[in-house]
Amino acid sequence: MYHIALLLHILAATVWTGGHLVLAITILPKALKSKDIEFIKTFEQCYEKIGIPALLVQITSGLYLAYQLLPNINLWFDWSHPVAKIISLKLGLLCLTFLLAVDARLRVIPKLSGDTIRDLAFHIVPVTVISVLFVFVGVSLKAGWLI
Repeated sequence: MYHIALLLHILAATVWTGGHLVLAITILPKALKSKDIEFIKTFEQCYEKIGIPALLVQITSGLYLAYQLLPNINLWFDWSHPVAKIISLKLGLLCLTFLLAVDARLRVIPKLSGDTIRDLAFHIVPVTVISVLFVFVGVSLKAGWLI
C-alpha cells in the first residue's frame, strides 16, 4: 500500500506542479501583457478539473505516507528528528498554499479584471514556487538534502 500511495503522491505532484508551472511561465505573462483575464479563466476552467483532485490526492497520500514514516504524530514537528523536519516543512508549505488560495478566492477573484490581474499574479507566482518547493522537500527525503 505504501508504494501505491507514493506513486499516487508523485503523479498528483506532477499534475499540480506542472500545471502551475505552465500557468506561471506561459499563460500568466500573456495575460499580464494583454491585461486579458480570459487566458487565465480558460486555463483555470480546464485545469481545476484535474488540479484540485490532484491536490486532494497529494494531501491524502501525503498524510498517509507521513504516518507510515513517522506514526507518532506528536513528533511531526520535532525538528531534531530528520523525517519530522520533512513532514513539518511539507505541512507548512500546505498551510501557505491554503492561505494563498483562500485569499485569492475571497479577495482577488471576486474583483478580477484586466486592471487587477497583477493581484492574481502575486498569488500565482508564490503558489508555483511553493509547489516546486513541495517537490524539492519531498525529493530531499530520499536524497538526504535536508536531513
